[in-house]
Amino acid sequence: MAKQTDTRTRIMNIAEAAVLAKGFDATSIEEIVAAAEITKGGFFYHFPDKNALARALLERYVAAEERLFDNLFDRARELSDDPLHAALIGLKLLAELFDDLPNGHPGCLVAVAAYQDRLFDADVRDINRRAVLGWRKRFSAMFSQIAESYPPRDDVDPDHLADFVSTVIEGSVVMSKALAEPRLSACQIMLLRGYIKLLFEPHLK
Repeated sequence: MAKQTDTRTRIMNIAEAAVLAKGFDATSIEEIVAAAEITKGGFFYHFPDKNALARALLERYVAAEERLFDNLFDRARELSDDPLHAALIGLKLLAELFDDLPNGHPGCLVAVAAYQDRLFDADVRDINRRAVLGWRKRFSAMFSQIAESYPPRDDVDPDHLADFVSTVIEGSVVMSKALAEPRLSACQIMLLRGYIKLLFEPHLK
């Protein structure tokens, strides 16, 4: 069983790297099989088709992202009981995490799948949608809690502000790769942090 798990994980690791580099459409089962040094039968034992592979990759990626956000913002809340200060600390920790990637963020599977959504079945598209809605729910709850203590200067919908966080993170990854500037994402996240601070700061006690 351990060997089967190792093979499945190896297939997924190889596929994820290839997909992030050139997309799902340009990543063939043949190249994954060759890189994993298995037969096609070995591949199909774990994944009946590319949709099954895409589902597994997205589910693993989203779970990893959720753990990452949980760890960062749980740590931030340990450092401050104040909801605004904790959010600002969490964004700073996120920026530092991105800044520690010497070659920049490798890319987002959710974004790649969204760009090529016609390749997939409804289940894959649903995983993608639920991932984005999950990020919205997470950050919307965070901003709603902040607003209870620090009414924002502008009338901002928490959901829209939450989407702004995802837009900055995902957009900065695209810009970073396009311009070959690994530190761009960290800078953009710090600008986002500055906006959040200015939005609520006049009510700091």
